[in-house]
Amino acid sequence: MNRIITTALLAAAVFGANADAVAAPINIVDDAGHTLRLSEPPRRIITLLPSLTETVCALGACDRLVGVDRYSNYPESVNKLPKLGGLDDTQIETVVALRPDVVIVAPSSRVQDRLSSLGLKVLVLETRSQEDVRRVLGKVGEMLGVSEPQKVWLSIDAAIAQAAASVPAEVKGMSVYYEVDSAPFAAGESSFIGETLARLGLKNIVGKELGPFPKLNPEFIVRADPQIIMVAQRSSVNLPSRPGWAGIRALREQRLCVFAKEESEVMGRPGPRMGEAAGWMARCLRGLAVTKTKPLAKP
Repeated sequence: MNRIITTALLAAAVFGANADAVAAPINIVDDAGHTLRLSEPPRRIITLLPSLTETVCALGACDRLVGVDRYSNYPESVNKLPKLGGLDDTQIETVVALRPDVVIVAPSSRVQDRLSSLGLKVLVLETRSQEDVRRVLGKVGEMLGVSEPQKVWLSIDAAIAQAAASVPAEVKGMSVYYEVDSAPFAAGESSFIGETLARLGLKNIVGKELGPFPKLNPEFIVRADPQIIMVAQRSSVNLPSRPGWAGIRALREQRLCVFAKEESEVMGRPGPRMGEAAGWMARCLRGLAVTKTKPLAKP
C-alpha cells in the first residue's frame, strides 16, 4: 500500500513539474525594447550575426539552428546550414520558408521590422561590450531553457584573465592602436576589444568619448604616436606608406601585432571566443617583449 502511495505521489510530482515547465511562458525584453513571448523554448532558430550563432552553439543548442547569416562559419557544423545573406541583403523569403520559432538579429540589421510584420518572432540583441556579452548569454540561455548559461561567461572571463597574466611587465602600460578597418576604424576603450586590451595592461589611444568603433582622422593616429599597433594582415602591408605613419613609434621600432585572417575574424566577434582572441593578443605581446629586450648585434 505504501509503495502504491509513494509511486502515486512521485508520478504527481513529475506531472506537476512537467506541467509547470510547459505552462511557464518565456518573456524576454530585447535590446530594442520589445518583449519576446514564447510558450516554450524555441526548436527552430535563425541567427543573423556570427557572434549570435556562436552564442547559441556555446549554450549547447547548435542542433536547433535552421539557418544563419553568410558570415557565420563556426563551429564547422553551421556551414551545412542555409546561408541567408548579411545585414543589408537578408533573404527574407527563405527566412520565412524555414519556419523559425525565433530569429535573433543585431540592432544594425535592417530586416527586423519586416520580419516582425510577417508574423515572425524576432529577438534583437546588442553586443558591444564584455558586459553585453555576459548579458546576452543570459538572455539567450533563458530563451533556450538552458541551466546556468553564465558558466560560458565564466569560462570566457577566465581565459581573458589567463591571457592577461601572461603579458610581460615591460609591455604593460604601452599605448596601442587597434585597427578594425583600414578606413581607418578603430576599437575604442568602450568596445569589447578595447576592454580586452585594457585587461592585458595596454593604454588605448582611442578614449571612451569617441565611442566603441569610431572612424578616425589618420592624423589623429599620427599625433597619438602609439607604441604598439594591432592590425589584420590584409591591412598591414601598406602601413608605412600612409602619410606620416613611417614616424609612428610602433612602426619605427617594429612593434606590430599582425593577425591572420582567421584570427582577426574571431577578434571582431563579441562572443564565446573572446578568450581565444585575448590569448592571441597576449602571444604577440610576449613576442614584442622578447624583441624589446633582445641585445643589439655588434657592428
